[in-house]
Amino acid sequence: QVQLVESGGGLVQAGDSLRLSCAASTGTINSYVMGWFRQAPGKEREFLAVIGQSGGGPVYADSVKGRFTISRDVAENTVFLQMNSLKPEDTAVYYCARTRKWGRPTDSQSYDFWGQGTQVTVSS
Repeated sequence: QVQLVESGGGLVQAGDSLRLSCAASTGTINSYVMGWFRQAPGKEREFLAVIGQSGGGPVYADSVKGRFTISRDVAENTVFLQMNSLKPEDTAVYYCARTRKWGRPTDSQSYDFWGQGTQVTVSS
């Protein structure tokens, strides 16, 4: 089994940037499509971005398109989420997840392994 560990969250001001990392502490994620999601208090888990095995063909939610960039480093067995121009409404717990499915699934039910999440708080 794979264990995913997110890091890089924190408290920032509106307009700032953060870079989240998702590393596999056990197993490899290089052969899998990987996604990022977030969940704010009282809200459902929201899809943000997904990337293919080779790093190509990323897909983004409209809410983050143009501000967030998903990437991966095969050598480091890590997936990243670069977040720019952060807004207070981006405040949430951010999760990375692995899917066995082909394509670029955007629904959380398609993902079988999840990290524990990292908190991002954006103050106005």
